Amino acid sequence: MAAAASVSRSASGGRSFEDYSIYSTLSDDELLQLAIERSLTDLNDTTTTNDAIDATKTAPVLAASPPHPPDTANANANANNLHQCPHNPPPTVTPVHYSSPYPPSELPPDLYPLFEAIRVGDAKKVRELATQSETNLMLPSKPGWLAIHQAAWYGQETCLKVLLSAQPGMINKRTESGETALLVAVSKGRLNCVNMLLEYGADVDIANHEPETPLYKACERSSAAIVAALLNYGAAVNTRCILGWTALQEAVCRNNLEICDMLMKAGAKHNVKNTYGISPLFTAAQSGQLAALRFLLKHGADINSQAPDGATALYEAAKNGHEKVVELLVSQKADANKPGKTGLLPIHIAAQIGSVNIVRMLMGATSKARVWRTGISPLHLAAERNRDDVLEALIEAGYDVNAMLSEERSRLYEDRRSTALYFSVINNNVDAVRMLMGCIETLTLLVEHGADINASILTHPTTFPAVYMFSMKYLSLFKYLLDNGGHALSCFDCFYGNKPHPPIRTTRSQTQEMIYSDRGLPQPQGTRGFCEMISAPNISRWAGPIIDVLLDYVGNVTLCSKLMEHLDSYPDWSGIKEKAAFITSDCSQLLSVRYQALRAMNNMLVIEGWAGSFYKERTIFGLF
Repeated sequence: MAAAASVSRSASGGRSFEDYSIYSTLSDDELLQLAIERSLTDLNDTTTTNDAIDATKTAPVLAASPPHPPDTANANANANNLHQCPHNPPPTVTPVHYSSPYPPSELPPDLYPLFEAIRVGDAKKVRELATQSETNLMLPSKPGWLAIHQAAWYGQETCLKVLLSAQPGMINKRTESGETALLVAVSKGRLNCVNMLLEYGADVDIANHEPETPLYKACERSSAAIVAALLNYGAAVNTRCILGWTALQEAVCRNNLEICDMLMKAGAKHNVKNTYGISPLFTAAQSGQLAALRFLLKHGADINSQAPDGATALYEAAKNGHEKVVELLVSQKADANKPGKTGLLPIHIAAQIGSVNIVRMLMGATSKARVWRTGISPLHLAAERNRDDVLEALIEAGYDVNAMLSEERSRLYEDRRSTALYFSVINNNVDAVRMLMGCIETLTLLVEHGADINASILTHPTTFPAVYMFSMKYLSLFKYLLDNGGHALSCFDCFYGNKPHPPIRTTRSQTQEMIYSDRGLPQPQGTRGFCEMISAPNISRWAGPIIDVLLDYVGNVTLCSKLMEHLDSYPDWSGIKEKAAFITSDCSQLLSVRYQALRAMNNMLVIEGWAGSFYKERTIFGLF
């Protein structure tokens, strides 16, 4: 290797075309070592001209390695040619994002002088070489890299002009990756070269193999000046890349309003979706680009457009924790009740990631009825992920601490859990358990201090204890009230009995309370009966379990036609009718025994807060 070292030192002073002949006898290993040593020597070379330094400050060196892994199949061939590209690399190299390889590290010997002159910006040398008859400007290097690409890459405007004057036909020639000189210049941000190429007639819409057009690459670089230049020459604005992205979607992703405005004025469509069904609006929400999102909404983008999986812009913004974006979307009436592919709403996702501010924003826009139809409460997700601040906010907003998972969702867990309390207990989250149990503790405290369970409420006149209206959905609380002296028999007193009940009309008062009237038909003392209240839309789905609980505390009762109607509406409730008939047939003694047993059992059981508890007791005793 001593010979190789000697060659390297002698060649560094002045390199001419004839120097390469002395390398022909070297082996592959020697050539590789020579290339390494030369590179190290060149790093310390301070004889480079000022023009060469300026040209390489912001550009990769001529022999820089491609961004992609090398082709191992051609490793030996490459080693033979490493010596053919001497250069003076800068101390540091600024990485760039570019779809094609860097300028080639392998050049035919007759192309090297021209390419090197272009790299350093020696226009006089380029003109001299370009006018020589033996110089073929259309001869590419191995990756199809022409002299015009080299000039565009390094931003050598004067050299580019010389080349175009000598050989205009090369202007739209493409590399093996499909890049024209215009695309190369755009990708490097060489505005001067872009303008010159456009003036000389470069095709503004020729894309690479991605396919990415010059306009798309200009948006990727967020270069408003280059975008303006391309649009002035009629660049197509709605061309899509291999993933279906348009220039507008790329500009939106970078939150560049200046470019977005230019594209829209040039005819860009804001509703064009990419290959995955994602629109620019969705992209803005997903990436948290508030200004771009506001711009698109101002220009008529559909705020509730959905991706193929059902997700909306609001859903994505909530999922990614973009508070300002969620705030804007909610203020613009985005639909918070559209679920994603898993059936979850934006508020579910916000609760899951623990964004309490987003949860609070979504509370007013989210229908609790729609939450119930999903089969899972945000409380479940907050409890599952130990999001205590979210849990507290949801409880304060009135979300049902005893809400149960739907049967389908409960089946997803091996232990068939159903309540938020269960999640917190499993997680050993004491603080969350205290929050979820808070309403039960409050009720217990009131009863222990002598609160009258059967007291009437003037604003809610009923023929049964009015407090039942607020606890019927929470069967554990309902049973607790009955166990502590609540009147159950009054719930079966009905003015109509087994006669048909009149239709129930529902209206909403200013306080959004549901008021039920019987269209003028008389009610005793102007109060509402239990069968009427249980027919409310948000309660009727609980009718069977509620009646079943009440029957545990009464004897010799007859169900009115309205209650029977409810029990007939669901096949699984037929056993409750049989239970009522059995109680009516003079079995008060057995009922008394059962009642005492149930009450004793209730004192033993921990109030779990889930509606299935009374079924558990029934199973334990095996009575029904």
